[in-house]
Amino acid sequence: MKVVHVIIGLGRGGAEMMLKRLVEAHQGNTSYQHEVISLTTMGVYGDALQAMGVPVHALGLRGVLGVPRVLWALQRLIRQIQPDVVQTWMYHADLLGGLAAKVAGGMPVIWGIHSLDLKRSGSHPTRVVQKLCAWSSSWLPSRILCVAEASRRVHVALGYDAQRITVIPNGFDAEPAPIAAEAVAALRAELGMTAGQVLIGCVGRFNPAKDHRNFVEAAARVAQRRPEARFLMVGTGLDKDNAILWSWIAVTGCAERFFLLGERSDVPRLLAAMDVFCSSSRTEAFPLVVGEAMVMARPSVVTDVGDTALLVGDTARVVERENPQALAQGLLDLLAMSAEDRAAMGGRAHARLQREFSMRRARERTEAVYAQVVASTKKGST
Repeated sequence: MKVVHVIIGLGRGGAEMMLKRLVEAHQGNTSYQHEVISLTTMGVYGDALQAMGVPVHALGLRGVLGVPRVLWALQRLIRQIQPDVVQTWMYHADLLGGLAAKVAGGMPVIWGIHSLDLKRSGSHPTRVVQKLCAWSSSWLPSRILCVAEASRRVHVALGYDAQRITVIPNGFDAEPAPIAAEAVAALRAELGMTAGQVLIGCVGRFNPAKDHRNFVEAAARVAQRRPEARFLMVGTGLDKDNAILWSWIAVTGCAERFFLLGERSDVPRLLAAMDVFCSSSRTEAFPLVVGEAMVMARPSVVTDVGDTALLVGDTARVVERENPQALAQGLLDLLAMSAEDRAAMGGRAHARLQREFSMRRARERTEAVYAQVVASTKKGST
């Protein structure tokens, strides 16, 4: 089966990572052939996919004036490849990829929804595209894949065709990366941490959806009660050049206890170095980074957004979103536990991920949708 993926870009992000993981899951399986089209640039995942032998095309979209050119190039490329299925990822690719597939020959299209609440995290142009997707959802895609039940409910309320939506949670490689104790000790030493200090960390790009101000304000409350606590922030924009972030940190009165590392390629090692992982988001559909923390068996405190509570079950503290006091109390509860009890909590999280949210299960569910839409298309053409 030949599958063409269309995505807005291939930089670091949850949907981009899941596309890469899905393609990786079929490496060595001659039953599936993947090709990827980025509407904008190659990005880090484009290079990684090419290194795996997957054809990747970048169409160079820049702004709304470039849409007609890219739409024309996209339909020509899809017509040339002649895929069995066109799978699109996120709103812009859903709309443009769906239209291009129709023009190119009516190949079945599977949309992908990876967000929850654009009122809190999306730009106005993206919300317009979302409305166009809702309007066309009853005839443009053959199937719509949502990563979370919470996201399905939101999008049905927005006008998406409920009959076409299937929920497939994100999948994870449940085996943790082998991180040597020496590598963890070296990282903590680089940060200037000493014996007895504890490291609370978050991972995620600087974006309103991630609510880093919530994390900072909660950290300030924790710092008042636990002098041994230190705070690590990792992700694009979480660095010394972010004046907004530093203004929040300066107010805490303990800026020296924050470590801002920006974008990093060694996230598993950073997670392994954390005593407690924290997700402070105000909106998420199905947070990949929480799953990554579970892979590394980190005890966690997370906000109750999207399907996060479903993901962690009873293996983490789940607190109210946009409530720094509640987030701080959750962190303090974990710091009050012994190191052994926190390790046991992280172990339960890892076991839950292996049992319920492996990449194998996500791949099998996606393959079933491929088979269904292809069979329906063939039946409709006879």
